[in-house]
Amino acid sequence: MKFIGRFILHVISNSIAIWLAAKYIVGFTFSGTLTELLVVALALTLINTFIRPFIKIVLGPFVVLTFGLFTIVINAGMLYLLDIWSPALTIQGYAALLWATILIGLVNFVVGLGVKTLESE
Repeated sequence: MKFIGRFILHVISNSIAIWLAAKYIVGFTFSGTLTELLVVALALTLINTFIRPFIKIVLGPFVVLTFGLFTIVINAGMLYLLDIWSPALTIQGYAALLWATILIGLVNFVVGLGVKTLESE
């Protein structure tokens, strides 16, 4: 049951992060309804749950050599994969991709800290 609860929380967190990125980052646009936003957030959560760990294992030496900074490149690749898959999401340029990756990562980090704080109480 914990896995399902965390999964739902990550979908909600990703939907908020995508909405914030679309609102504040130039070149990152989301043109869809709330339902489409939830579907895109679900797809991002699935990508991060199943594809990203495999990519991190394969590219692990680069992550170690760059002291973890290559993780940003991996996360940007996952977001680019979502851009290819979703017609409602459009990312124009590398700068928008980088800033959206950082923003989405920060939102997920803050939500993760909140979850860990709630679980420890």
